[in-house]
Amino acid sequence: MTVELRVAEGWLTVCELAQLLPGRGVAALLPDGSQAAVFVDRAGRPYAIGNRDPFTGAQVLSRGLLGAAAGRPFVASPLLKQRFDLETGRCLDDGEVAVPTYPVRTAATS
Repeated sequence: MTVELRVAEGWLTVCELAQLLPGRGVAALLPDGSQAAVFVDRAGRPYAIGNRDPFTGAQVLSRGLLGAAAGRPFVASPLLKQRFDLETGRCLDDGEVAVPTYPVRTAATS
């Protein structure tokens, strides 16, 4: 099974699902030069958000820690610890800030 992100050009294969460790992210370079942070939770559900921390400008969200607040999965930035909802990209600590989200799917390898 591969993990794929939906980008403007279509579905982009990022990696094999087995390469993702629950609770740990990986960074993926996208065709437009931006980066995505890709995660899988303990239930095996994949998520993808922008990798750029909007508070610092650093490409570090893939190195953040996963958690949940009020049933919502989030990643906490490793720098200033702001939490970003993995489904909406909204910052849980500052409602006026958000990161992009990407549709993500798993696909059988051929």
